[in-house]
Amino acid sequence: MTETKPDSSVSLPSGTPGAAATYPVTPEVERDLAIVRRGCDELLVEAEFARKLARSRATGVPLRIKLGLDPTAPDIHLGHTVVLNKMRQLQELGHTVIFLIGDFTSMIGDPSGRNATRPPLTREQIEANAKTYYAQASLVLDPARTEVRYNSEWCDPLGARGMIQLASRYTVARMLEREDFTKRFKGGVPISVHEFLYPLMQGYDSVALKADLELGGTDQKFNLLVGRELQKEYGQEPQCILTMPLLEGTDGVEKMSKSKNNYIGISEAPESMFGKLMSISDTLMWRYYELLSFRSLEEIAGLKREAEAGRNPRDIKVMLAQEIVTRFHSAAAAEQALADFEARFKQKAIPDQMPEVSIAGAPLGILQVLREAGLCASASEAQRNIEQGGVRIDAAKVEDKGLKLDAGTYVVQVGKRKFARVTVR
Repeated sequence: MTETKPDSSVSLPSGTPGAAATYPVTPEVERDLAIVRRGCDELLVEAEFARKLARSRATGVPLRIKLGLDPTAPDIHLGHTVVLNKMRQLQELGHTVIFLIGDFTSMIGDPSGRNATRPPLTREQIEANAKTYYAQASLVLDPARTEVRYNSEWCDPLGARGMIQLASRYTVARMLEREDFTKRFKGGVPISVHEFLYPLMQGYDSVALKADLELGGTDQKFNLLVGRELQKEYGQEPQCILTMPLLEGTDGVEKMSKSKNNYIGISEAPESMFGKLMSISDTLMWRYYELLSFRSLEEIAGLKREAEAGRNPRDIKVMLAQEIVTRFHSAAAAEQALADFEARFKQKAIPDQMPEVSIAGAPLGILQVLREAGLCASASEAQRNIEQGGVRIDAAKVEDKGLKLDAGTYVVQVGKRKFARVTVR
């Protein structure tokens, strides 16, 4: 995240309407900028975005804020809501939010972060997934202030001639600056020509929508920059870029993804959502607070101090789980989910007294934890117990033999009678 402090007054870039006008960066603009910066990874270029905010405040014309999502799966999970929450904040500042469903780009397949070509989706798969996307996104965004668009609106009419003209505005050398393309090229891993079209088409979306700001995950930075450059090519004021961190899944290792089975879907049943949130490590909990909670940074810092002073992290995790379940269901559903969780926890007959073990080297694999805690005699015995469903951490069954535990304290159970309170450090 950049720390450039904007000037006390700013002007529009030359060549744009009203370029001679100067707009003051008022305390309200600085407050808006602080809200936009919270939790973000980068804001590029911050001084330019301050100009846009100042202009919007002075003229009353809202900025056009773009977020594109490809409907590659039918469900939206909490990882998606990191950027959706930021869009909601921008809506509340009075700006126009454009929820762009990438029905055209989904047929190409986004190569971002991949070391192999991703098979494109069929039109039927895309249409089936898109049906649920906006309904779920509306649980975060204000539907009354959201413009919903599909990029096939302008991509389909381009045709072969328009696609060639668009491709002429960007070079292969620039494409190969992208890290994943560079690695694949140097490693002799095939790159299909159609993969170069993905960032071009995503960039063209920004031209078609005349976006002032585009949001995305950190893995989308290259694609967002292409949009900025194409807008210049088409004589538009270039968009600014806001990247948000990628949320780790419940395993605390990989980014949240349905394919990794470490996700929490926003349409999941309250008890399932609550249980998955309670299963995350004490360390990962703070990451979730930072990226998902609507509590102020001051409140979160206060909760951290309380945990350091001896408050049980489980109590603080319950607060997070209730906040998230309330957001996507209701306060009553959150209370019932808590009651159900506590009832299940008690049914496991977890004793008040148990051996306490401290193990260094976080993050630690579950097999090593079970062995060093004295709960299993060997890694093979630990593996066998997991396969048989006999291992639980904080009452949640462990199914992944490759699970790693971050720093934190856990109640680890093997079978019905073996327990240990394990601190991983």
